[in-house]
Amino acid sequence: MGGYRGYVRGLPSLSIPDHNDMVANVSPQEQLRQPQPFRSPVMKPLPPHALPSAGPPLEPSPRKGLAVLVSLTLLLIPVLCAAESAGSIVYAAFDYWRGEASIAQLTMTIHRPTWERTVTIDAWTQGESDSLFVTRAPAKDRGNGTLKRGPTMWIYNPKVNKIIKLPPSMMSQSWQGSDFSNNDLAKTDSLIHDYTHTLMGQTAQDGHIVYTIQSVPRPDAPVIWGMITLEIREDHLLLKETFFDEDLEPVKEMTASNIQPVDGKLFPLTWKMAKTETPESYTLMAYKHLKFIKELPPNTFTRANLVKVGR
Repeated sequence: MGGYRGYVRGLPSLSIPDHNDMVANVSPQEQLRQPQPFRSPVMKPLPPHALPSAGPPLEPSPRKGLAVLVSLTLLLIPVLCAAESAGSIVYAAFDYWRGEASIAQLTMTIHRPTWERTVTIDAWTQGESDSLFVTRAPAKDRGNGTLKRGPTMWIYNPKVNKIIKLPPSMMSQSWQGSDFSNNDLAKTDSLIHDYTHTLMGQTAQDGHIVYTIQSVPRPDAPVIWGMITLEIREDHLLLKETFFDEDLEPVKEMTASNIQPVDGKLFPLTWKMAKTETPESYTLMAYKHLKFIKELPPNTFTRANLVKVGR
């Protein structure tokens, strides 16, 4: 805010007799005794010290300008760091979770109050978005496969020997009747690209710092969740992920457990996905074998390989 600026518009014009006419034929001594005529004052700018102001005149000062700039920068640093660190924490956790490439065998147990079934799956992942999953057991489901390459996903059913491309709307659907969606199982990179992340706080758990991060969809992002909250440990381990609907009501929650060393790094070998309203219904995913490697063969994530490994 600047100081107060005042100004005076022109005064009304006055009809003043000409001074030369008034002093004509009057001696110099008489002129001195005569009262001097009124003359319309000429408005001159007021000196700076005469202007009303909340303080001294604002004058450029390199030292003061630098102080103001430093103060503003210090005020903005926490905001900028929070925004940057939230995104970097999420990206680091996602990168840690998937690794450069991985080969795994896992079991998925779908538990309901009145029944339970277990599926054995072989899995390959690489980079941010490429995944391949093939069911090995039970026998009736053997060969069913799911391939995700970039943003596109296909499923293969060996009984009809047919590959079907899934529309984007099906990415959030349940995978083979479990509580994991196609996106969940593939560890999709949607969390990175379709959401804006904010660091909400941090706590201490078992000697580690755990960050709480709130992720909200970007405008027009092709997602179904109104919000996702994450709990990520300082060493990049994702401990919990909670999914909220468009009314910001919790729908389901994924938690990690059984953290063990795998190829030189700690990794949760058990993941549980449960509905918030019916926690007695859940899906348990447990790794039996897991290996992180640098790279998989180029033909791994192709539709031809989807059929080949499914037979």
